[in-house]
Amino acid sequence: MARIDEELVRGIADAVRKRVGERIGTTFESCFRNTLSTTMRELPDGTLFLLTGDIPAMWLRDSTAQLTPYLHFADRDPLLADTISRVSRRQLDYVLLDPYANAFNAGPDAAGHQSDATEQSPWVWERKYEVDSLCYPVQLAHDLWRITGRTDHLDRFAEAARAIIALWRVEQRHETDSDYRFQRFDAPQSDTLVRDGLGPLTEPTGLTWSGFRPSDDATEHGYNIPGNAFAAVELAHIAELAREVLDDAALADDAEALRAEIAAAIAEHGVVAGPDGDPIYAYEVDGRGATLVMDDANVPSLLSLPMLGWCASDDPLYLATRRAILGPHNPHWARGEHAYGIGSPHTPPGHVWPIALAVEGLTATEESERMRIIETLVATDAGTGLMHESFHPDDPTVYTRPWFSWANAMFCELVLDACGLRTHRRAPIGSEVTG
Repeated sequence: MARIDEELVRGIADAVRKRVGERIGTTFESCFRNTLSTTMRELPDGTLFLLTGDIPAMWLRDSTAQLTPYLHFADRDPLLADTISRVSRRQLDYVLLDPYANAFNAGPDAAGHQSDATEQSPWVWERKYEVDSLCYPVQLAHDLWRITGRTDHLDRFAEAARAIIALWRVEQRHETDSDYRFQRFDAPQSDTLVRDGLGPLTEPTGLTWSGFRPSDDATEHGYNIPGNAFAAVELAHIAELAREVLDDAALADDAEALRAEIAAAIAEHGVVAGPDGDPIYAYEVDGRGATLVMDDANVPSLLSLPMLGWCASDDPLYLATRRAILGPHNPHWARGEHAYGIGSPHTPPGHVWPIALAVEGLTATEESERMRIIETLVATDAGTGLMHESFHPDDPTVYTRPWFSWANAMFCELVLDACGLRTHRRAPIGSEVTG
């Protein structure tokens, strides 16, 4: 089934080739076609189920990120806008089915991690609670409305937004108010939560708790700072949709109040002394004095804060954080003969992630830096014409996940940016913290 006008695809690919050459253009076209041609499944209710790639499940996070490069053309192609709308509706239905789940099945077939000790549903592939999993459906719904003016995907948005706000408020006091528990047995420590599934000990701060990171790895300290920054941005988007589309002042007020609490808590608890003594954002804190200085390749990350709309790319506090995490002070940064950049404890040590390289390019202030990263990504695809989850910077033929749609999408987003074809950017509306 077609998801985008073929003439539009050829026109975009030709425009890319004219600006950056045949080799980059060919890889771009391969990645750009991949998501639309390989990952979508129509469900009986007319919504679309979007595979993450080589895992037969739909992640709320990945399915939004996978559609990012297509949003720039949704106002030109009604078929493409319909596709995005149908994915958005599916996401909101999943949020209402279980707002603590991160990944879902196409139907109630009990596929996935059904032996985990948590409240199970046959619809849920995995129930690792990650604050960003609730941010991404709001981001997609807001982006589609802002770009196209469409509202047909918003019929359950207010209901889902209320569920999100209620959960985030409960998780501001996770230790005393939350019923969420998660344990996975006979698995690495990163796949389960300590203290019989309750997670690491935290104290209330105004931040909202997350059991797992965007990598699906357990948090070390409970309050993930980039996840909270993302939540603050998307609460502003909830308020905007509530006021301008839904005529729901109460929802807007609730969203704005929670956004202010989280933003203030980031300023108070999420800014720490960096390696050279300058203030930087921590990756995680617990409200009890423990902090973690690092960054992970998965988004939301500290590196991605301008891309998400939390701050400007030239914000002094962000720039200080960027300097700290793009180098050896970040334990997950790696350098090799063919590349250097941020990796993740989710993949083998010493690997670099194409997603993180793309984010580094998208948040760079110099065009030369964007082009260097694009050329690195093309040169390290192991001859596949597609991006992978991670690769070894000394030997790019050593990689994880041969089919990873999120990485393909991020490469396309970076190329579109370099070519002047990335028409939609998120304004820095989230931050009340300055360097």
